[in-house]
Amino acid sequence: MNTPIQLKINLSNQLQELLASKASKFGVPLTQYVKHVLMKDVQDLEFPVFKASEKTEEAAREALLHLNKAVDAKSFFKQLHK
Repeated sequence: MNTPIQLKINLSNQLQELLASKASKFGVPLTQYVKHVLMKDVQDLEFPVFKASEKTEEAAREALLHLNKAVDAKSFFKQLHK
C-alpha cells in the first residue's frame, strides 16, 4: 500500500517565480505542476526488487510456524521495567 506523504521544500524566490510562471501557463497550481515535473522525471525508472537469500526465506518460514508463541511487545517491555 502506498501511503501518501507531504513534502515541504524551500525554494529561492527566483525558482518559485519561474515555477509559478510555468504552472500558470498550464492553468494549474504550483504544487500540481511540481508534482507533475517530479513524476515525469521518474516515470521510466524501475524500483529495485531484491530477492531474499534462502537462509532468510527459511528463517521467515520458521518464524511463521511459531507465530502463535509471539508476545505482545507492550506487555513484554512493561515486564522488563518492573
